[in-house]
Amino acid sequence: MRYAASEKLEIIRLVEESHLSARRTLAKLGIPRTTFYRWYDRYLQRGEAGLEDQSPKPKHVWNRVPDEVKRKVVNFALKETELSPRELAVTFTDQERYFVSESTVYRTLKAHDLITSPAFIVLKAANEFEHKTTAINQLWQTDFTYLKVLGWGWFYLSTILDDYSRYIISWKLCTTMRAEDVTDTLDLALQASGFDQVHVLHKPRLLSDNGSSYVSADLAEWLQDKGMKHSRGAPYHPQTQGKIERWHQTLKNRILLENYFLPGDLEAQIEAFVDHYNHQRYHESLNNVTPSDVYFGRDKAILKQRERIKQKTFETRRLQHSQRAA
Repeated sequence: MRYAASEKLEIIRLVEESHLSARRTLAKLGIPRTTFYRWYDRYLQRGEAGLEDQSPKPKHVWNRVPDEVKRKVVNFALKETELSPRELAVTFTDQERYFVSESTVYRTLKAHDLITSPAFIVLKAANEFEHKTTAINQLWQTDFTYLKVLGWGWFYLSTILDDYSRYIISWKLCTTMRAEDVTDTLDLALQASGFDQVHVLHKPRLLSDNGSSYVSADLAEWLQDKGMKHSRGAPYHPQTQGKIERWHQTLKNRILLENYFLPGDLEAQIEAFVDHYNHQRYHESLNNVTPSDVYFGRDKAILKQRERIKQKTFETRRLQHSQRAA
């Protein structure tokens, strides 16, 4: 039980003025003797002020982020307003060569009232595959999503996403959702990945839902000719294609913040965001590297470099703490 300074002083007065011994008085009050004499020593040294609760936190913590670094984080956040605290932490570490954690960035921005609620609903894939992919180009996910151009009507975005790296290999803005649109997008993916130029024993397996364009005989014939296998998710279970569903949600959260009056404007925005998503946006499920880092095999070197920066930062903080303590 915690006692206020005034209560501690009253207990000291009771013990001092009691006709009983201190031990018996404290026993009746239910106060341990060690606790009482600790209070009493502090009272004799500093008076009533010594009875105030002492902060359990140390005055100096070796791993505390310096104030100048926090100011840099705030300035960085004001420049990169679209980045989340997680993305800010990773970007700051990579660019400044100084490690800061996501929680540190969040607390720093929260203290400056720079944290706001998202302006959109974040969706999350529910389940995972029992047998996950272990390398790029083992499994490609594909799907259509709807986008509207004012005065023109609905357009359909067909995308090929690499399951392992989340890299957008190819995409096409279509006016229909026919098997021909799917094969056109796959042709672009085969060109981008180089599978149209070399002979490989195992080409990527295609994963889709059960839309009419994906169950058509034309697509089955095309895939057989290309030596590609095809898997389809269970009906009414979009979680099977969770990664590409999540990609479409991420895309729409960004590009649907404005209206489009020409198909070319929409296409330009999609192209810009695909480039940003593939090469600049840190993906949380990829250990905060970009999809292109994983797809092109740069991720392991980047993660090793970040670990070196983290250890060097800790060494610097320990040294600074030792110098202050001395």
